[in-house]
Amino acid sequence: MNIKPIKTEEDYNRALMRMENIFHAEEGTPEGDEAEVLMLVIEKYEDEHYPIDDPDPIEAIKFMMEQKALKQKDLAEIIGYKSRVSEVLSRKRKLSLEMIRNLHEKLNISYDSLMGRY
Repeated sequence: MNIKPIKTEEDYNRALMRMENIFHAEEGTPEGDEAEVLMLVIEKYEDEHYPIDDPDPIEAIKFMMEQKALKQKDLAEIIGYKSRVSEVLSRKRKLSLEMIRNLHEKLNISYDSLMGRY
């Protein structure tokens, strides 16, 4: 195992190709250990060079609704009245602190996503 920090795009592409070759290596084997360490190095490079921003709060809510097959009326129990849900999803009403807490607790949406600007 000869893993070095990824400093260039060429290093990154080489690391991805190697990872592709050893991805299914068994745990506890030399290639398995290499894959584990290589994944950390790749992840660090991607975090620095290809950051992914949190979605805006409304998109996060809509995504979770889709994942859990929820309708707007289902959110009324979490956010408040059905009309309030409609106002929030159409961006006419901002999320209150209580709404954010409820969405986090009941739909497991991160606070970071819910408190972002939109």
